[in-house]
Amino acid sequence: LAARLAEAKARAVAERHPGAWVIGSDQVADLGGQPLGKPGGREAAFAQLRAASGREVRFHTAFCLFSAAQGRAYAGTDLTTVHFRPLRDDEIHRYLDAEQPYDCAGSFKCEGLGITLFEAIDNRDPTALVGLPLIALARALRSAGYALP
Repeated sequence: LAARLAEAKARAVAERHPGAWVIGSDQVADLGGQPLGKPGGREAAFAQLRAASGREVRFHTAFCLFSAAQGRAYAGTDLTTVHFRPLRDDEIHRYLDAEQPYDCAGSFKCEGLGITLFEAIDNRDPTALVGLPLIALARALRSAGYALP
C-alpha cells in the first residue's frame, strides 16, 4: 500500500511537471496487522497509544522517484519496527498534552518527545520512520544520474 501510494503521488505531480524528476513518498503503520491511521484527535490518539503499549508497531515507508519525460521510476521501501515500552495512562496523557500528535500515524512524533515512548527502534535507515528513507532515496538519485557527495 505504501509503495502504491508513493508512486501515485509521484506520478500525479509529474503530470504537472513533466520535465522534472519527482519524489513521492508515503508511510503505512500497522499494529498486529491492522492499519493505524492518523488519529485526528485526542481520544483516538489515546486509544492508539494505549493499544501500542508494550507492543510492536511496524512502519512501511516507501518512496518513488519518477520522471515522466524519461519514463523511468526508481522505488524503494523500508520497514521500521518500533518497540513501545509499557505505557501508563498518565504518561500517555502527559505526552498528548505536550505534543498533540493528532496528524501522525501511530499518534507520536519520533523526532520529538515521542522517542520517550519506545524501548527500541529496528530499521536499516533511521530517516524512514520520519517518513522518507533518505539512504535508499540517495541511491535512487545516483542511479538517475544525480551527483551526490
